[in-house]
Amino acid sequence: MTAALSGPAFSVHDIPFSTSGSWFGISPVVAEKTYAEDLHLVSHQNGMHAVLRLVPLDPATGRRAATTPHATPGLLSWTGAAGRIDLAYESPDTVRLRGSGPALHIGAAATVLTPFSGTYFYPEPGTGAYVFTSYETGRRYRVTVLSGTVTEASGTQSLGSAARGVTIGAETGTVWEAAVEEYETARRPYRSSTPFDQVVDTARAAFAAFADSVAPWRTSETPAAELAAYVLWSATVRPRGFVTRPAVLMSKHWMDKVWSWDHCFNALALAPGSPGLALDQFSLPFDHQDETGALPDSVAHSEILHNFVKPPIHGWALRHLRRRLPEPLGQRELTEVYGRLVRWTDFWLTMRRAPGAALPHYQHGNDSGWDNATTFDPERVIVSADLSAFLVLQLRELAELAEELGRKDDARKWTRTVDATQAALLDELWTGDRFVARSAQSGATWTSSSLLDLMPVALGEHLPDHIGAALAGRIEAHLTAHGLATELPTSPHYLDDGYWRGPIWAPSTVLIEDGLRRAGHDRLADEISARFRALCETSGFAENFDALTGAGLRDRAYTWTASSYLLLAEAHELRRAETVEAIGG
Repeated sequence: MTAALSGPAFSVHDIPFSTSGSWFGISPVVAEKTYAEDLHLVSHQNGMHAVLRLVPLDPATGRRAATTPHATPGLLSWTGAAGRIDLAYESPDTVRLRGSGPALHIGAAATVLTPFSGTYFYPEPGTGAYVFTSYETGRRYRVTVLSGTVTEASGTQSLGSAARGVTIGAETGTVWEAAVEEYETARRPYRSSTPFDQVVDTARAAFAAFADSVAPWRTSETPAAELAAYVLWSATVRPRGFVTRPAVLMSKHWMDKVWSWDHCFNALALAPGSPGLALDQFSLPFDHQDETGALPDSVAHSEILHNFVKPPIHGWALRHLRRRLPEPLGQRELTEVYGRLVRWTDFWLTMRRAPGAALPHYQHGNDSGWDNATTFDPERVIVSADLSAFLVLQLRELAELAEELGRKDDARKWTRTVDATQAALLDELWTGDRFVARSAQSGATWTSSSLLDLMPVALGEHLPDHIGAALAGRIEAHLTAHGLATELPTSPHYLDDGYWRGPIWAPSTVLIEDGLRRAGHDRLADEISARFRALCETSGFAENFDALTGAGLRDRAYTWTASSYLLLAEAHELRRAETVEAIGG
């Protein structure tokens, strides 16, 4: 029993093994920064929950077999001296398993069952299958043996504390197979005539088609592109609960939500090759706007949080999204996105501008997406230049949309608001050599060593040349060997793993690279792109990275990092191709 590699190999300790559409993955990561000895089936319905523990067993001793997991997009394998076990997704809610040599114990991860928590386990009458039903996910998990035998079933119908699970094996020299399904209340007995190898081939082909659609430009110059595509593909879930559309979660580790600015980067990366999925990513948070027009902070399967918001980068994102889509948006789509963007913009102009104020304010660092940036150290309720800059870009996009839709009065109104907001930004927050932050209550101003203070560079061509040059100079001071540190490494507040107080992040990298390039600072933009791409090619797609060592930090399978790599790599390839063509010409 052998299986050839197909697609990029990866470590399941960094990236969960999953498939597009599935709400569960196979991973040793069972909670935030928590790694188990064994791989688990980890579901993301009703939160992140490790449901089933998957333990290869030595058939001779019945003890845990010494195996090593290996993963490619279509196949996960445990291999060791005793043989191998393979796992592949037959569908988003069903995995197939096959073993030759080792047996496999599938057990409840929770050892205690109470009236409100844990996992109940019972044999399904008349089918020979066994079912785990989980309080935490509200779902059932059925194990059906297709060949081989159940060598042990323990804890069936037990209450309280018990070891619950089933062990599957086969006689020496023969192969066992099984299926595990995740479903809700009931399902007809499992039946499949599809051979295991065909299941693997189908899964591989599905990923290959996705990678070819979102990264057809990939070459040896962009060696991480296919793995970046896998991170996006495998983190995609079907509509369930509050997730109203097919959605790319930020991760199928513990960051298993859609935050209302992260989604923009995924939408942009997907746009050329998967436009429908890209529009779903952009639109999902707008499905949950509140009565004031505010977007939620985040959306998950069973939770929508409104206690914070995220910055209004959506005008910036929409402008790039429209440029990247293979077909222009139709009148109906333009009208819908315009109305939603109007409401989101009005929120900032009405609910987040103090009486008489020209500029909006954040109420906490979380509103900015830069939760603990040093810009917020003096106070949290502040008027900051990044917010006003993003709002200016959003207002510009609204003015353009209004023109396209024939709403001339709206277009004039948005243009007047753009001019007034940008004038106030430069008049109130620009000191002549840098931007300051200001207390929304006292009016006191201050500066910091945070890269956040330099984010107005996102205005690009709309900045006066001298301001763009001053920002570029300060940005270059943040550039380490690996990319843009979010706090100056020379700052007394710099922390290697300080979240937004030092580490390199993908969104700030993309926004700044884009702004610099549009402002004419191509050399610096090229260097930032090259260093970030090299960082991902070396350290993967972590939530953020140590700015001095390049080590990946926090959640290690973050989709906006993968999307940012794809965006920068694609642009690099296009520039390189243009250069080659120009030389050849």
